[in-house]
Amino acid sequence: MRDFQAIHDFLDGEGYDIRLGDDHVMCVELSLEQGRRHQAIFLSRLADEDGREFLRVSTAVAPMTGVDARRALTFNWESQVGYLALGDLDGVPHLQLVENRPMEGLDLAEVQRLVLEIGGLGDRMERTLSAGGDLF
Repeated sequence: MRDFQAIHDFLDGEGYDIRLGDDHVMCVELSLEQGRRHQAIFLSRLADEDGREFLRVSTAVAPMTGVDARRALTFNWESQVGYLALGDLDGVPHLQLVENRPMEGLDLAEVQRLVLEIGGLGDRMERTLSAGGDLF
């Protein structure tokens, strides 16, 4: 992968609705189930302590209030893609579905697959944890 801008340009060219975009983060608004549901997917550029760059693909799933941690951790264990983390959204702790990939060797088809997979899985988790709600 060349750089984060190449990811932005590719997703924009593929017709994705990019709501926010800069050098380090972008938000892709996915339309699911023929427009009946939506899921915001965040892509961000990260670097580790050695300067190696990563692409993080994440989506908010549910506020942590009322989330059964045992159920969430069971999902985490059984999941083949993504992992669950606690993230802050407007000052409120939220359960997030996250996938990090090294930029080195990452191709655009894999980026698109991650956006669709994390978005779809995040929406299914959100529906399950929020009694059918579509907050994100």
